[in-house]
Amino acid sequence: MLIVDTLSYKTISANKDTVNKEWIVVDAKDVVLGRLASEVAKIIRGKHKPAFTPHVDCGDNVIVINADKVKMTGKKMTDKIYIRHTGYPGGQRFQTPREILAKYPERLVEKAVRGMLPKGRLGRRLFTNLYVYASAEHPHAGAQPKEVKFNL
Repeated sequence: MLIVDTLSYKTISANKDTVNKEWIVVDAKDVVLGRLASEVAKIIRGKHKPAFTPHVDCGDNVIVINADKVKMTGKKMTDKIYIRHTGYPGGQRFQTPREILAKYPERLVEKAVRGMLPKGRLGRRLFTNLYVYASAEHPHAGAQPKEVKFNL
């Protein structure tokens, strides 16, 4: 006779109704861009939660402050090149991180995090959970975000 344990565990599959989303603040001051982006992408994706489900937006909302004070190692600030295209013939444009940081300080962090999220519908939906600000102030104080420090 086979005795079956009644306390068997079931795999939890989250959906948009059962997911618990929180607000998290991350300070980017003097943090290396890639290391910050990988941790932020992990939180936005929800991989830090025990009920992670790959096809569901089960991550948290992340607010990144002081994005203009982010660091890059080596000579990447001047030597790395971001390429985009206007859509017109001969419309290829090149920018260094220093140029992007001077004009749009938030975009450097946004580009790095977006590249680490899944490509497709889910990735585009997850990207809307990222809020990047160049200064230390943000308008999401009403959400009572928790501050998180990474050991980077």
